[in-house]
Amino acid sequence: MRSVRRAPLAAPSADTRQRFVALLIGVLAASAGGLVLAAADGTLRDLPGMLLLVPGAIALRGNVFGAMGSRLGTAVHAGTFRLGLHSEGVVVQNLTAAAALTLGLSVVLAVMAKGTAVVFGISPTMTLADFVVISVLGGLLASVGVGLATMGLAAGSVHFGWDLDNVMAPLVSTLGDLATVPALVLAATVAGRTGVTGLLGAVAVVMAVVSLVAAWRSRREQVRTIVRQSVPVLAAAALLDLIAGVTVERRLDDLLAAEAVLILLPAFLGAAGALGGILSSRLSTQFHLGLDDATPLPSRASLRDMRSLVTLAVPVFLLAAVVAHVAAEVTGQTTPGFADLVALTLLAGLAATLFVIVVAYYTTMAAVRFGLDPDTYGIPVVTSTLDLAGAFTLILAMVAVGVA
Repeated sequence: MRSVRRAPLAAPSADTRQRFVALLIGVLAASAGGLVLAAADGTLRDLPGMLLLVPGAIALRGNVFGAMGSRLGTAVHAGTFRLGLHSEGVVVQNLTAAAALTLGLSVVLAVMAKGTAVVFGISPTMTLADFVVISVLGGLLASVGVGLATMGLAAGSVHFGWDLDNVMAPLVSTLGDLATVPALVLAATVAGRTGVTGLLGAVAVVMAVVSLVAAWRSRREQVRTIVRQSVPVLAAAALLDLIAGVTVERRLDDLLAAEAVLILLPAFLGAAGALGGILSSRLSTQFHLGLDDATPLPSRASLRDMRSLVTLAVPVFLLAAVVAHVAAEVTGQTTPGFADLVALTLLAGLAATLFVIVVAYYTTMAAVRFGLDPDTYGIPVVTSTLDLAGAFTLILAMVAVGVA
């Protein structure tokens, strides 16, 4: 185990390059996840309500591991990050908390998804056991890859001098998109089998309760603090994502008629959340280190970060539309046409970006003002709020352009 020097914040030009490359990789990978989602149209029809889980399950990966990455990034900048697997070290304690949160919140997400379907009159839907098995099994499969990648990025930031605030949010969100959608589709193969699904669902609930209680009462301070602060905000974030899922589920027929938009969906939501995550992580680090003040009116430094975010948003959303259209054409999926797809993506993307800026700044500022850890609260609130806003703006843009 060895210590590392405090990592300096990257220069503006380096910031832009790092963010753009991370977002570029993010759009390409998330589009691959969207392609899997579009190809799974039979599964979506056979297991009604499954699409409810998609935004929440994707967001849960990004929220848990994005917040973990933000905490590690702050530790790197503050000079407290240590490479190693000591049980009391920042790495192991963050991984332990992430595992407990993944299990526990996957069950909570499943229960809330079933309840949301009932409340909003979405019928018929899968059984509660189906929701639990798909959410937990899919979540665990996806989390292994995302967790390893998060640790790899943290190690890479130390070795190569990357600024985690620039690369962690987009790449973790992207990997969440890429890994979660196929994992959910794979987990869905177990659903619908009465005896097997019921047993697996019961085992999953027991494991989730035991791990979450153990982490909640852990003697390790970081594990206990992360879990206790994260559970309420992640549960609230899951509710927002489920409402986004309702929005998408109700438009399933329109999305299946224009499958390029279904391909676009993970990349669009991921890009919006990643932009918010970048700003939230950046502000969190600056507030932690005393480089900026958490004031009601943003400082010049904060405004500069906001402007750079808008500059990045246009090419990123344009790229997402181009990739979705090309992927649909190559794989024989339906598409509303290149011009309409670009128009609805840019229209929805710019609206979502403005929302990103407001939510990211004031969420992070409020966390600091109330003495909470902005790394733990900022990314979950930002990404889940953006999932809801992104779903609404995308559907509204489809209507405005005449696609739906």
